[in-house]
Amino acid sequence: MSESAGPDEPTFVDPSFTPPPPPRSPGFFLTPLGVEHNEADLDAWSSSVEHIHATAGFEGHPWPDEPMTVERNLADLQRHAEDFARRRGFTYSVLSDPGGEVVGCVYVYPSPLPGVDAAVRSWVRASRAELDTPLSRTVTAWLESAWPFASYDYAPRVATA
Repeated sequence: MSESAGPDEPTFVDPSFTPPPPPRSPGFFLTPLGVEHNEADLDAWSSSVEHIHATAGFEGHPWPDEPMTVERNLADLQRHAEDFARRRGFTYSVLSDPGGEVVGCVYVYPSPLPGVDAAVRSWVRASRAELDTPLSRTVTAWLESAWPFASYDYAPRVATA
């Protein structure tokens, strides 16, 4: 799905692509990640580094790393927001419902794998680990019903009892 918006700026989807409305499920909903989530996002992931590293799709991944400052996290969120605006990738905060607490994140970016359109990863904070499988199911259904990808890579979850 990589096209070229300019000589050095690959795009992920057509620049006119409108991302589908993010899903809601019992206990959570997705919303585009924005700078307004900075402190809550930082708290969510920094309280859960080991848990995230053990999450399917994040094993051996260099993020999250520490130490992280509010300023550095803000720069990361600004980069994700710019990627979203330029259609280079799409990052969503996972917010609790009710309450609106940041409990996780979903990333939809170009896949580095040949023949695979999108690489998708998600995590939830350790204190809300029970949402990992429902989030995965919700995101998978959303990808299959609303996104233009012929294929995607999203690490499967093992349901827990």
